[in-house]
Order: sequence, then structure tokens, then C-alpha cells
Amino acid sequence: MNVVDVAVFNNHGLIPVVTQDYKTGEVLMLAYANKEALEKTVDSGKVHYFSRSRNKLWMKGESSGHIQKVREIFIDCDCDSILIKVEQGTAACHTGHYSCFYRRFEDGFLIEVSKKVFNEDKTYDG
Repeated sequence: MNVVDVAVFNNHGLIPVVTQDYKTGEVLMLAYANKEALEKTVDSGKVHYFSRSRNKLWMKGESSGHIQKVREIFIDCDCDSILIKVEQGTAACHTGHYSCFYRRFEDGFLIEVSKKVFNEDKTYDG
């Protein structure tokens, strides 16, 4: 048995996936996986997601090269949320930041709390 066998997907066939840096514990991103994405993640050792906006399966890093290597997979008590601890290549966020959570909400403002680690204009076709 593996995580795919016990995962409870929502009525859209998706399960939320929190991705975390396995060394630092920093939360890198939140995305969704369908059954196929979760199977590919388990089988390949590289994290795959399902893009709701593009309505397709994708492997993190397929266009940027910033692949997420699986270190550990956890499932919550209700089996309806996944936590994947990864070894993150360069950065997780398409904006050029290491984490998608690079802004803090403070006193009615969004404060950028980390610098970019790569130039997204040079990484992605635009």
C-alpha cells in the first residue's frame, strides 16, 4: 500500500499538497494533485501536480529546471491533504522567489520578506 491507495480526493478528483523544504521546514508552495500526479510523484521521486488553471498534469521544474525531489510524503489524519518534504532545485516560485510565501500581510500591507533568487524573465518563455 502507498499514499495513493489511501488518499481521499475531493469531488473534482484533487487533493491539496503542501510542499516543504526538507532541510529548513520552510513551506514552499501549495498546489493540487490528482491521482495520476500523485502516482507519478511516488513512482518517479519528482513532484507532479495538477494545474487547475491549465487543466493538465505537470512536473515541478519541467520548464524552469527547478525540480522538486521527494524526500518524504505525509498524509493527514483524514487522508485528504498531503505534505511532501522535498529537496528544492533553485526555487519553488515562478516569480523568482525561493518560496511562494514570500510576502507577509502586516498592518494592511503586503511586505516582501525575501529577495528573488533567480530572474523569472530569463527562465520562462513569456
